[in-house]
Amino acid sequence: MTTRFTVDGRKVSLLGYGAMRLPTVDGINAAGRAGGKPIPGTSNASIDQKLLDSQVKLLLDSGVNYFDTSPAYCMGRSEAHLGSALKASGYARGDYIVATKLSNFAPQQYPLAECKKMFEKSLECLQTDYIDNYLLHSVGNGGFKTFSQRYLENGALDWCLALRRERRIRNLGFSFHGDPKVFEWCLEHHGEYKWDFCQIQMNYVDWRHAKAVNERNLDAKYLYERLTELKIPIVVMEPLLGGRLARYNYALAKELTPLDPEASLAKWALRFCGTYPNVMTILSGMTFTEHIEENVATCSPLVPCCEKELAALERAAVALLKLNTIPCNSCQYCMPCPYGLDIPMILTFRNEVLSSKTAPSAREVLKAYAKAVPEELRRADHCTGCGRCFTHCPQTIDIPKELAVIDEWIDGLKNEEAHR
Repeated sequence: MTTRFTVDGRKVSLLGYGAMRLPTVDGINAAGRAGGKPIPGTSNASIDQKLLDSQVKLLLDSGVNYFDTSPAYCMGRSEAHLGSALKASGYARGDYIVATKLSNFAPQQYPLAECKKMFEKSLECLQTDYIDNYLLHSVGNGGFKTFSQRYLENGALDWCLALRRERRIRNLGFSFHGDPKVFEWCLEHHGEYKWDFCQIQMNYVDWRHAKAVNERNLDAKYLYERLTELKIPIVVMEPLLGGRLARYNYALAKELTPLDPEASLAKWALRFCGTYPNVMTILSGMTFTEHIEENVATCSPLVPCCEKELAALERAAVALLKLNTIPCNSCQYCMPCPYGLDIPMILTFRNEVLSSKTAPSAREVLKAYAKAVPEELRRADHCTGCGRCFTHCPQTIDIPKELAVIDEWIDGLKNEEAHR
């Protein structure tokens, strides 16, 4: 396993485990199905603890020692299940690195007393008395005012500094989504807070084209270079764009497969991130054991991309953007929908159709829709436009608008079939 950085004297595995998409007993893993294949998303089924235990043991045996979670992941279930799996692994606490977050997203969680409760609950769930890497979660999402209310005005950031001095957390960082003003503020105050690391969304699409997805975004190349200037190590999130860069897509395969017919699309995405030396670890939400085995192999050791390969990845990124897919990463922050919609699955289904090599017929699309989102009440036509999902989306996708477009599209296909 490739390693580059150390945390408290321990080498950090280049591949890290993101505990956002844990396996569930129904095999749908917290989300849904695309083309009949399980993908991460919104299942309400129980986490498959037995499978998770075996996967965490496999990860540790393979040299992966960085585990990232949050009080918000898997509808609040991630920390406790990951903590149990780490405990069951037989490895000592000093053998692995735990990262979790101050995920105080709701206004009722802003008060410092509530932040402290969240931290203590994290320790309890993770069965530990300290956190290796603690993050201010999703700074920039909601703008500077929200950032200030969550971390500055309530004294939460100063409290985190005290936790670090007390060694209850060993390192302090932040994950960034959105507002450039917040990112720049954090870097301008690096001398005061001495950030130990920063977690950013980085992949070969966002490297140069984050603004093409959303004008508010900052390109990952800019984020990487600014952090590297300050010698702040980087943790990569969304290297596979929520699986969009791992699932088969003709636009991507056309550029990449000729270079290495045996390489999966996921391997290309991980190699891209690992090419850059200030990347400490690359988080992957590896729901299935075969994904763990493949990603471990890719990073043991990781082979950086050459200039020819980087050029091909840039062409693939441009080709993907031309498909006009919805930038959903299946993070589940929009879930649960109060009206029962399976939002990540509906958006993923739309992207799967757009990514097809050939345009499917109306009948084929409707058949695939029925298979991907089998319950009528969970489909796009039941969206009320309440907007709750939009306020929670790190990618700031106008989800009600996208669902309305999908509903209109499906309705048109139904009419087309009815008049055949």
